Amino acid sequence: MSNIATRLKECSQQLCQTGAPFEILSDSTSLFREYKNAPATLRELFDAGRAHGEQEFLVYQQERLSFKAFFQHVDALGYHLIHNESISKGDRVAIAMRNYPEWMIAYTAIVSVGAVVVPLNSWGSADELCYGLEDAGAKYLICDPQRLQLLKPLLANLGCQAIVARATAHGDTSVQYFEHIIDQNLGQALPIVACNTDDIAQIMYTSGTTGRPKGAVSSHKNICQAIYSFEFHATCSAMANPNAIKKMFAGGFAPCTLLSVPLFHVSGCYAAFLLNLRGGRKTVMMYKWSPEEALKLISSERVTIFSAVPSMVMDLLRHPDFAASDTRSLFSLGGGGAACPPAFKTTIENTLSDAYIGTGYGMTESNAICASCTGEAYMYKPNSAGTLSPLVEWQTRDDNGRILDSGETGEIWIKSVCNIREYWNKPDANQETFDGAWMATGDIGYLDEENFVFLVDRAKDLIIRGGENIYPAEIEACLSLHPSIAEAAVIAVPDERLGETPGAVIRTLASAEITADEIQEYLRDKLAGFKLPSHIWITTQDMPRNAAGKILKSELRRQYTN
Repeated sequence: MSNIATRLKECSQQLCQTGAPFEILSDSTSLFREYKNAPATLRELFDAGRAHGEQEFLVYQQERLSFKAFFQHVDALGYHLIHNESISKGDRVAIAMRNYPEWMIAYTAIVSVGAVVVPLNSWGSADELCYGLEDAGAKYLICDPQRLQLLKPLLANLGCQAIVARATAHGDTSVQYFEHIIDQNLGQALPIVACNTDDIAQIMYTSGTTGRPKGAVSSHKNICQAIYSFEFHATCSAMANPNAIKKMFAGGFAPCTLLSVPLFHVSGCYAAFLLNLRGGRKTVMMYKWSPEEALKLISSERVTIFSAVPSMVMDLLRHPDFAASDTRSLFSLGGGGAACPPAFKTTIENTLSDAYIGTGYGMTESNAICASCTGEAYMYKPNSAGTLSPLVEWQTRDDNGRILDSGETGEIWIKSVCNIREYWNKPDANQETFDGAWMATGDIGYLDEENFVFLVDRAKDLIIRGGENIYPAEIEACLSLHPSIAEAAVIAVPDERLGETPGAVIRTLASAEITADEIQEYLRDKLAGFKLPSHIWITTQDMPRNAAGKILKSELRRQYTN
C-alpha cells in the first residue's frame, strides 16, 4: 500500500474511533453506518452558522450579507410561511431561480420550519418546471422574474402561489414579493416546528431514463449525514496532507469560495453553500459563469477555493488574462459533476503548481456521497474518484445481479445512510433502483485493493455536458413526434471543453425532406438550451441493432464520432 493510501486509512481510523469527532455508531442492529455526532435535523445543521455573527457570509455583485443578516432574512421568511401562509409540516415549497442570495435564504427557511424544499432546475423549459411543480404537489413557488414569466400562466391550474424575488416592479397583486415579506417580518423569531430526523426534507429532481425527471426524496438524516461526511473527508485529507495545509495557512488568506455552479445541484447546494454556512466561510456568488469575471473576483475578494465542472476550471486557467491576474490566494481547485479529462491535471500543474486538487464521485441519489480524492491522493491516482466514505458499503454486480468479487468490474451498487429514501411517486423506478438497503448507481466501475474507486463506464445512456445531466430518451421522445422523422438515436459526442455533448442520428421517412437547422428550430421551444444536440446527422439508412432489436449506440458512436 502506498504512503498516501496508508496515511488516509490511518487518519480515517483515528477520526472514526470511539470518542473521536467522526465516531461511527457501531450498533449491530442498525441498518447503516452513521456518524454519532452529526446533526439530527437540517435546522440543527444550519444553526451552527449563527455562531459566526457579523462575519461576512455572502458577496453578490455589490451586495454583502453577514451571517447574522442572512439568518435575520431566514427567520423573517420562515415566520411568514408559518404565520401568514399557514405552511404545514411536510408541505412542498419549490425554488426556481438562478443563483441569488434569496435562493439560499429560501432553502434554509423552508426546511427550518418543517416544510419540504423542492429545488428545480432553473435552466428548464416551462414544461419541465411545470412538471416538477405538479409532480411534487408544490404549494408555493419562490422564483425570480424570469421563471415567473415562464410559469405564471400555469400556476393557477396547479394550485401553486408565487413569491417572486428581485422583481423590477411590484404592482402585480397575484404574486407576493420576497423583499416585502422580509421587510414586513424582519426581527421576528423563527418558529419552532417539531421535526424528526427521518422526516422528508427535500425532493431534488434528477433526469430519468424515461425522459421525465424523477424526484429524489431525502430525509433530514440523509442530508445531515452527507454534509458531515463532506466534513470528514476535508478533515481526513488535511491530516493526510500536512505540507499542503501548512502552505495554505502560510498564505494568510481566509477561506473563501467562488460559487459558479447551480445551487439546484448537490455540488453547489452542499459542497459550497451548506458547508460554508456551517464552517463560517465567505461565499462569492457569480451571476453567470465568465472566466474574465471569475479572475476579477478571485483578485478582489481573495478567493481561495474554486470547485466546478472540469471544463470551467480549465476555462479559467487557460484564459489569456490568467497570468496577469492576482491569483495568489487561489489554493484549492476541484473538478466535480463530470469526469476529469487528462488535461485537467496537466493544466493545473502547469498553471498552479502548488494547488490542492480534488475530485470525487457521488450523485443526487447518494446526496453526493461515495468517494473523495484530494491532494496527494489525487496526484497518486488521478484517474480515480478517490477513497470511499466510511459511511458507504460497496458492491459491484454483473448483468444478472450476481455480486462480484472485490476488484472486479461491474455495475456499482452502494449502501449508505446518505442514499435517498425513494423516488417521489415512481414505484417502477424504485423497484428498478433499490434492492433493500442497496442502490444501483447505473455506473460501471471497481474498487481497487487500496480502497480507491474507479469508474469505467455508465450503464445508462447518460450524457454529462459540462456537469449537466442529459438523458437521450427525453430528446429522442421529442424527435419521435416530428412528422418527418422515422426514428432517432441520441449519442454522446466528445467535446474538448464540455467533456461531451448530445448528438442526434435521425432516420427520416422515405418521402420526407428536412434539414438539421429545421430540426434544431423544432426542438428549441421543447427542450432546455443545454439539451439541444450539438450535431445532427440525417440518414435514410436503417439503424444498427442487436438481436433483440435495440439500436446499437456503440456502433453509431463508432460511425459518427470517430
